[in-house]
Amino acid sequence: MSSYPHLLEPLDLGHVVLPNRVIMGSMHTGLEDRLSDLPKLAAYFAERARGGVGLMVTGGYAPNRTGWLTPFGSTLVNRRQARKHRLLTDAVHAEGSRIALQILHAGRYSYHPFSVSASALKAPINPFKPRALSDRGVRKQIEAYVDCAALAREAGYDGVEIMGSEGYFINQFLSERTNKRTDRWGGSPENRRRLAVEIVRRTRERVGDDFLIIYRLSMADLVEGGQTWDDVVALGKEIEAAGASIINTGIGWHEARVPTIVTSVPRAAFTSVTAAFKPHVKIPVVTSNRINLPQVAEEVLARGDADLVSMARPFLADPEWVLKATTDRADEINVCIACNQACLDHVFAKKKASCMVNPRAARETELQLLPTRRTKSIAVVGAGPAGLAAAVTAAERGHHVELFEADAEIGGQFGIAQQIPGKEEFAETIRYYRRRLELTGVKLHLGRRAGVDDLAGFDEIVLATGVVPRVPAIPGIDHPKVLSYVEVVRERQPVGDTVAVIGAGGIGVDVSEFLTTTSPDLAAWKAEWGVGDPTLLRGALAVPRPEPSLRKVYLLQRKAGKIGAGLGKTTGWVHRAALKNKQVEQLRGVNYERIDDEGLHVTFGPKREKPRVLAVDTVVVCAGQEPVRDLADALRATGRSVHLIGGADVAAELDAKRAIEQATRLALAL
Repeated sequence: MSSYPHLLEPLDLGHVVLPNRVIMGSMHTGLEDRLSDLPKLAAYFAERARGGVGLMVTGGYAPNRTGWLTPFGSTLVNRRQARKHRLLTDAVHAEGSRIALQILHAGRYSYHPFSVSASALKAPINPFKPRALSDRGVRKQIEAYVDCAALAREAGYDGVEIMGSEGYFINQFLSERTNKRTDRWGGSPENRRRLAVEIVRRTRERVGDDFLIIYRLSMADLVEGGQTWDDVVALGKEIEAAGASIINTGIGWHEARVPTIVTSVPRAAFTSVTAAFKPHVKIPVVTSNRINLPQVAEEVLARGDADLVSMARPFLADPEWVLKATTDRADEINVCIACNQACLDHVFAKKKASCMVNPRAARETELQLLPTRRTKSIAVVGAGPAGLAAAVTAAERGHHVELFEADAEIGGQFGIAQQIPGKEEFAETIRYYRRRLELTGVKLHLGRRAGVDDLAGFDEIVLATGVVPRVPAIPGIDHPKVLSYVEVVRERQPVGDTVAVIGAGGIGVDVSEFLTTTSPDLAAWKAEWGVGDPTLLRGALAVPRPEPSLRKVYLLQRKAGKIGAGLGKTTGWVHRAALKNKQVEQLRGVNYERIDDEGLHVTFGPKREKPRVLAVDTVVVCAGQEPVRDLADALRATGRSVHLIGGADVAAELDAKRAIEQATRLALAL
C-alpha cells in the first residue's frame, strides 16, 4: 500500500491518463524570454519529468507584444518559435511526462508602455498606465490567445493553461475593480465574463478535443472590488461548458495586501476555497498555494478539496519530489520553504530564477552533479547551511567527507531562523540535510570544535565557521538588560515587556516579530490578514483583526532610510505589514548614546537632536555579524590551503542564498 493513495492515483482525462494527481505549476524562470535559452529550459523540465511529475506547466508566454510582462519577454507568436519549442517538448516526452504551455497576457501588469487592459486604470504596482481596448481590440486579443494555443499544439505541447487569475489581463476584465466598460465586454457580470469564455470556447474549436485546456480561475481575488462568489461559480460553469479540461485555482492579485505564498502563510491555507468551488463543476479541479509536502497534498485530496494539487516552487527545490513520494522516501525531499529569495525575488529583479535550497534549479546544464575523477578526503568545518551544502554535495560526487560542528546540533543560523514565527519551514531544510548526511556517508562530529591538529591529513579543508553577533561600541553595552539575538531566540533568555531592538536589518525584523507574535493557527492567520469566507465576502476580503502584540517593541536603525529596505522584494512588504499590525514603533536615523538603568538613550540625525530615553526592560542587539576566521589564519600559518564559504567568507547581512550556492559551486569544483 502506498502512503499516498490519493496523491498517486492516476487520472483519466479521456484522451490522456495522468499517472498521478500532481501538477507542476507555472513558474517563470527567465529562461523563457530568449530562444537561445531553450536548451537550458529543456534540461530543467526534463529533470523534473524524470522525477515523476505527470503534467507540467511552463512559465507564462504572452500571445502578442501588448501582453509582454517585460519588454521583449517570453512570447509564442509564430511557427519559427513553435519549431524551436520542439526541443523542450521532445525532451519532456522522452522522459514519459506531459507539458502544457501557459498563455499569460499581463494586461495592466505589463511593464512597458504598450500595455492594454479593459479600462485605462494604472496598477498600483506598475508605473505604466494601460490603454483601454476598443471592441475590435478586444476581439484581436482573443484571436491572439487562440493563435498562441494552436502554435503550442504545433510545438508539441500536450495542452495550454489559460492564465485567468492573479490580476492579469483576463482577471482585469472579470472584476469591477478594473473593468469600467459599458459595452458588451463590461457593465454586468455576464459581459465581464464574456472575454474569458470566448477565449476558451474558440481555443477548443481551434485545437480539437484531444488537447488539454487548463483554465486558471481566480477564486478569491483578495482585493477591493473583486468578484463575488456567484461571479466565480458562474464563470466556472461557463468555462466548463466552453470546453476546458481542468480548472486550476488562482488566489489573490499581485496588488493584494494579503500574502498568499510566502513562508508565513500556513500550509494549504486556501484549499477550502477550491473545496467550496468543486461541487459546481464536473471537470477536475486543481488546488494550489503553499502545498509543499506529500502528506499535506494527500490530506487535501483525501478530504475531497480538489482532484489534483498544483505546486511550482517545490519542484525548484526538489525535482524528484514525486519520485521520492512514490518510493516512500518523503524524508529525503528537499522542501520548498517559501522564502522567495532566489525564485520570485530574482524574477522581479529581472534575473534568472533559481532556488535558495537548490542552486542547481534552472542551472542544470551549468551546475552538473558529476562523479569526481579523483576521490579526495575533505574536511568541512561548520554545519550551518553553507557547510551542510558543501559536505553533502562533495560526498554525492564520491569524496570522503568529515563534517565538524562545535554545537550539539546541525543548522547554524537556520537553527535560529526556525524559531521565528512564520519561519518554521526552515526546520525542513535542516531535516533534509540531516538525512542527506546519513545517506551520503558523511562522518559527522557534533560538539567538536575542530583545531589545526584535527584537520591534518585532509586533501581539502572547507571552513564554514559562520559568524558571531557584532557588539556595537555603545556606552553601557555590557549592562545586564542587554542581550544578543542569539541569547534571545536560541537560548530563550528572559525578555521584559518593553524591548528596544538595535538594528533593523533582516535579523532585527525577525527578532521584532519573535518578540511580538506567536505562531498562529490557520483561523488566527486569516483573521490577522483579513481573509474571509469567499462564499460570503466579495473577493474573500474581510477586515483584518490582528492579535495584540506580546510586548511593546521599538525597532531602531542608524540609517535614515526606510526600515526593511534590504528585505526581499516579494516578502519585505509582508514583514513590514506584520510589524505595523503589532504596533512596533520604528525609529530611523538614530544615534545610540548609552544604555543604563533608565533604558536606552538615543538622539536623532547628524546633529544629535531630540534626545529621548526609551524606558525599556531589555535591549536586544541585532547590529550585524563578524566572521569567524581564526582557524583559517592558524591553518594558513602552517602552510595549509583553506576554502572560506558562507558567513565566514562574507558576514555582512547574512545571506543563505549566497552561502548555499557558493558552497555548492565549490563542492562541484573540488
